[in-house]
Amino acid sequence: MARLQILEYPDPRLRTKAKPVEVFDEALATLAADLLETMYAAPGVGLAATQVDQHKRLIVMDVSEDRQTPMVFCNPQILSAEGSGVTEEGCLSVPGIFDEVKRAARIRARAQDVTGKTFEVDLEALAAVCLQHEMDHLEGKLFVDYLSDLKRERIRKKLEKDRKERVTRERASTAARAY
Repeated sequence: MARLQILEYPDPRLRTKAKPVEVFDEALATLAADLLETMYAAPGVGLAATQVDQHKRLIVMDVSEDRQTPMVFCNPQILSAEGSGVTEEGCLSVPGIFDEVKRAARIRARAQDVTGKTFEVDLEALAAVCLQHEMDHLEGKLFVDYLSDLKRERIRKKLEKDRKERVTRERASTAARAY
């Protein structure tokens, strides 16, 4: 297994619409395992393949408290949605930023596992929010798209500033080790 690099907003690759998974092979199982390892290490509760520049309709998530209940969704579809609620969301591709987003409170979804077997699942609360959030990634949409233009621009500027500071620190650290 390998930890993958998570793309960060406003990287244009995050806007790529994912293609359906058509081949259910060892490479897909390995990608799912790598996504889980990356998600757990980040740490996060969900990760879409789009976020690691793999534009396949593949999502992993684990909203359990003990982090021992991973779920893999290939080609997920929402069959029904009920109720609505506002939840504070964050995103591994938008690090350190949290804001409220309105989503369905309960959903029924259909997907395939890494072997291609179709299953259906009823989700509510955090699990429902997480799957909806990750499915947005498969469409090239991020949670910041639900926010005002002003908030989105402030977030973009903050993340760019944070990235520049991180690069400066990394260069200084590398230079210090060189001596």
